[in-house]
Amino acid sequence: MRVIAGTARSMPLRTPEGLDTRPTTDRIKETLFNILQADVPGSVFVDLFSGSGAIGIEAISRGAKKAYFVENAAAPLQCITQNLLFTKFVDRAIVIKQDAVAALSSIHEKHVDVIFMDAPYEQGHDKRVLAALATMPYVDEETLIIVEESLHTDFSYASDLGFEVVREKKYKTNQHVFLRKKS
Repeated sequence: MRVIAGTARSMPLRTPEGLDTRPTTDRIKETLFNILQADVPGSVFVDLFSGSGAIGIEAISRGAKKAYFVENAAAPLQCITQNLLFTKFVDRAIVIKQDAVAALSSIHEKHVDVIFMDAPYEQGHDKRVLAALATMPYVDEETLIIVEESLHTDFSYASDLGFEVVREKKYKTNQHVFLRKKS
């Protein structure tokens, strides 16, 4: 796994040992950031369920001014720290060791531009996090939320939480669902 583009382009990244995380492939990451290319420069970026931190690191490499990395497990946290040190992005990163829902209250920003969530698939984490995000003061109609989930996950519930699906990108085994708060 590597950084695809930007100031840390081609730098290799570590991934946590074991099967508890499944890093986003370079091809899917490249597709995602091609979609986000106008949203990332100068942004405040949040990477929930960070794993190796590759998504947040890619955002910093492509010009995000700050990225939050939220992870609760020890091995991935160590991996994120090593990757941030290696890419020299420590000064633009805030690492939060907490459950994703609890960590949302630890983000003290007036506005967050992009929130990326890659929770374990089909366990309802996306719904819990979106319900919490609906109440966060830094999430508004301009905030773009991207959820990586299995192809079979239905997001019709998002409307009841005050969000609308603005785009979907489907891959072979998973999908990215792009949401914004309804105006």
